[in-house]
Amino acid sequence: MIRKYRFGTPFETDAVVRELPLSEGMPEVGTITTEDGFCMTYTMAKQDMVYGLGESNRGINKRGYRYISNCSDIPNHAEDILSLYGAHNFLILSGEKTFGLFIDYPSDLEFDIGFTRSDVMTIRCKRADLYLYVLEGDSPLDIVREFRGIIGRSYIPPRFAFGFGQSRWGYKTAEDFRTVVRKHRENHIPMDMLYMDIDYMQGYKDFTVNPEEFPDFKAFVSEMKEAKIHPVPIIDAGVKIEDGYDVYEEGKRNGYFCKREDGSDFEAAVWPGLTHFPDVLDPEARAWFGGKYERLTSAGIDGFWNDMNEPAIFYTPEGVEALREAYDRELRTGREIPPFALGSMAAGLANSRKDYDSFYHKVNGKMVRHSDVHNLYGYNMTRAAGEAFEKISPDKRILLFSRSSYIGMHRYGGIWTGDNKSWWSHLLLNLKMLPSLNMCGFLYVGADLGGFGCDTTRDLLLRWLALGVFTPLMRNHSALDTRLQEAYQFEGIEDFRHVISVRYRLIPYLYSEYMKAALRDDMMFKPLAFVYPDDTMARRVEDQLMVGNEIMIAPVYTQNAEGRYVYLPEEMLLVKFLPDGTLHTEQLPQGHHYVEVALNEVPLFVRKKKCIPLVKAAENTADIDMSTIEWLGYSGAEYELYEDDGITRI
Repeated sequence: MIRKYRFGTPFETDAVVRELPLSEGMPEVGTITTEDGFCMTYTMAKQDMVYGLGESNRGINKRGYRYISNCSDIPNHAEDILSLYGAHNFLILSGEKTFGLFIDYPSDLEFDIGFTRSDVMTIRCKRADLYLYVLEGDSPLDIVREFRGIIGRSYIPPRFAFGFGQSRWGYKTAEDFRTVVRKHRENHIPMDMLYMDIDYMQGYKDFTVNPEEFPDFKAFVSEMKEAKIHPVPIIDAGVKIEDGYDVYEEGKRNGYFCKREDGSDFEAAVWPGLTHFPDVLDPEARAWFGGKYERLTSAGIDGFWNDMNEPAIFYTPEGVEALREAYDRELRTGREIPPFALGSMAAGLANSRKDYDSFYHKVNGKMVRHSDVHNLYGYNMTRAAGEAFEKISPDKRILLFSRSSYIGMHRYGGIWTGDNKSWWSHLLLNLKMLPSLNMCGFLYVGADLGGFGCDTTRDLLLRWLALGVFTPLMRNHSALDTRLQEAYQFEGIEDFRHVISVRYRLIPYLYSEYMKAALRDDMMFKPLAFVYPDDTMARRVEDQLMVGNEIMIAPVYTQNAEGRYVYLPEEMLLVKFLPDGTLHTEQLPQGHHYVEVALNEVPLFVRKKKCIPLVKAAENTADIDMSTIEWLGYSGAEYELYEDDGITRI
């Protein structure tokens, strides 16, 4: 059962696509006040657990900390970070009373889940203008399915998007990309996608290609396709202010950019220098910006990743001027502003709330302050592309994922979890985010394997790849000036070849489970508690996940570990993919086990009376031979295999 409540005058986010009647009165969950903004409080029982919030920090059970939905460009994902790139305002309280909440509110929304007081959950925001959805069901999984049913079907990517992708900020020339392809093919390391970060552009301008490095971009794309590689370029949110740049001139001429209060176009510096932001909340501007992707699809591109779309701001002219005035005052008096305060002001130039307060969107003929709808920008940038692709490529799927998002964007693309670090803790955080993201409709998800920032290590990359084997988006991505972390950069290349090859052996299973989850409003990644609700120990496990309906994973995420402890809620078949291509299988009873896992092994557990499809390894998805399929698991078990051509829209 779903009840919908309206408070004040909500902004229509289009997160929910199914029409629901408004309920009368107040919700019968907690206490709600609206005198000073919106505030909902609920007293939790001792054993209550809280799931959800999509891309957020800390554990699968969110109880015990604070979280703020405020799409933020913050690359240092330490434990005290309250906001990340996405805003996913759906949670489930599971315990004495089980219910779900979706707060459809596009600005800052705070969740205090037992932080201020351990038994109290408080949800608050500054304006009481929102929709509140209260969902009831027999179990958390039932509630997830109810929620997914009202927000629309999850994005379905092409099948090649389940292959391995290599990326790095720093590939600049056509030869850089050719080298990566050559090294992968020479070493027989599987790969389907090669990502193009900002340096492929001409002066970091959207929908352009550096003519010196790519004099015939269409021919370059064709060359990659002949090698069975899909180039996937990045698109950023800001459009460079430059006379003669037609995208800028068109947008300015037609009024498609976000405005200041006085009606002038808002300016902010990002990678190209000063830019304007397309007003993607305006349907006409959104259609215009989305149509520009055809410049690259016409060259053969069939995949994109959208970035910097919180939107990220390095600085604004107004912010620089305010800082200059502060410095002048300091130099004149030496006392007005302490030096540490000046340093803080300089650091505060980026992603300033004052800047977000100072520009506007045109919505239904009215000007809406950006900060009031901030969390919708990345969603609508990706929506722009997704809606355009329905016209540009009406029959074929196009790969699309984004950094910033809000619930609703899951219908148009996936997400990657942003600029993580080469930290063991971020490997574990990657694991814990997966079910929460699935709850909110985001199925095509993944992290930068090996870590984006900092220098990775051989063992960290191998362990992270062993988790990435199971995530729909499997991409090795790293930052400029960090250690080169392509698989062929390390000794023992055969270990990397083997781990990545395991992914290709499992693609029939992973693709089947993804498609079933998308078409049936289900989750691909589930906490153990969702599958074994009566098992007290399973409710406590946060470092193991169910993947699909047949297997459980328990990745190793600790430096120098030679294995790990695993809890089995029922008898399962331990399977280890060994580096010589063989399988180690061992039937283990319910209970606690220590499982040894070498760096070059990939473990999984097949549930009792289940089996999964397995094929011979291939170097790209196009070469997967389904005639080599075999069944791994329990004798006599049956499996529902999903197959299609992997490219036709569904």
